[in-house]
Amino acid sequence: MLPLSLLRTAQGHPMLVELKNGETYNGHLVSCDNWMNISLREVICTSRDGDRFWRLPEVVIRGNNIKYLRIPEEVIDMVPEEDLSKTKSAGGKGDGRGRGGNRGRGDGRGAR
Repeated sequence: MLPLSLLRTAQGHPMLVELKNGETYNGHLVSCDNWMNISLREVICTSRDGDRFWRLPEVVIRGNNIKYLRIPEEVIDMVPEEDLSKTKSAGGKGDGRGRGGNRGRGDGRGAR
């Protein structure tokens, strides 16, 4: 199971997000992108020390600030199985010599 497929499956479901700074956000996932930036609606934000709360209509969280996500178990069971053999064989189309082909150090002039 890939993390982004899990997030895409979780759209519309409740989740908890804890940030690296300790703040937590409880809300319903609206959307996510390839960098794990997420948008939540109907959010309750809790301060890092847990003594202050805010109700917010919508929040956008940058993916690199996320420490962890808590997603309901039933959402995890709904994630479709992905064929990983397709993704692994798609890359590496070349012969392993990089972009330059035979034009690198070590060939020298007239080495053929």
